[in-house]
Amino acid sequence: MATSGIESLGPEDIRSHKERYPRVFSRTPRERITSWLSWSAGFLFLLYCMWDIGFFSEKFYGSLGKLAVMLGQMFPPTGWDQFPTFADAILETLAMAFVGSLIGGIAAIPLGFLAAKNMMPIRPVQFGTRRFADVLRSADYLIWGLIFVRAIGLGPLPGIMAIAIIDTGILVVLYSEAIENIDRKQIEGVKASGGSGLEVIRFGVLPQVMPILLTNALYMFESNVRAATILGIVGAGGIGFLLTDNLRAFEFSNACLIILMIIVLVYVIDYLSRILRERYIRGDDYLQGDETQGEGSLIGNIMAKFKKSGS
Repeated sequence: MATSGIESLGPEDIRSHKERYPRVFSRTPRERITSWLSWSAGFLFLLYCMWDIGFFSEKFYGSLGKLAVMLGQMFPPTGWDQFPTFADAILETLAMAFVGSLIGGIAAIPLGFLAAKNMMPIRPVQFGTRRFADVLRSADYLIWGLIFVRAIGLGPLPGIMAIAIIDTGILVVLYSEAIENIDRKQIEGVKASGGSGLEVIRFGVLPQVMPILLTNALYMFESNVRAATILGIVGAGGIGFLLTDNLRAFEFSNACLIILMIIVLVYVIDYLSRILRERYIRGDDYLQGDETQGEGSLIGNIMAKFKKSGS
């Protein structure tokens, strides 16, 4: 039985192919030297960075014992008598993240259309909107928080403004990229039927990008819940302010309780956000009666129980 392909090649055939196509079988000496030098340079740069920040110094390794002592003082967590105060601060943190995310998500929608190349034919406007979004997201939450704390004062309002600005800058870029990747056929169909510019956006663009926009907004809300806890360090309200006070007062067991509450809050927000994202992404499957994709999940099991009880 005749063989085909690589099994039919003998030693002489392989040797001749190596001579004709050396790049297929191995890299050239120049490529190997370049790769070795690149990896070596990267490793040396990493060692230099670790040495420059004091990673190999006694200051770093000597502090590990202090860290172990501090972790030992955190447990068991105390401060349960202050739990209502901590819970109120947690709710304030959640409110900061929600309001800031809502403002940023709404403000980014018109700016996202202005930053999309296929929606904004005036290039200076499109380019300027993109650069404006870069300016908004160039600074960190803490920097914007410090600016607004100095301008407005202590409290949750500076934190909301910092979250809204960062959200707007990030979501403008994400929204514009989603708009630039839409299918033009749906837009052309709306235009062919005599639709105006707003109708093109309403019926040709938004149905395609709305699940992506909502998913990105929910992701940012998850991130903002964690960012809102950090903003309290600079006096921008929320649970971070109480956490900083307890750490500075060496009340490590109280700080442990606050950290556990933050972990529970982040877990709950992540879980609920995941459910909402799945609902928006697979919404058509549920509307068309395809419940098989929801089997095995919490929502799918609940829906199945309701249907069984109703039948």
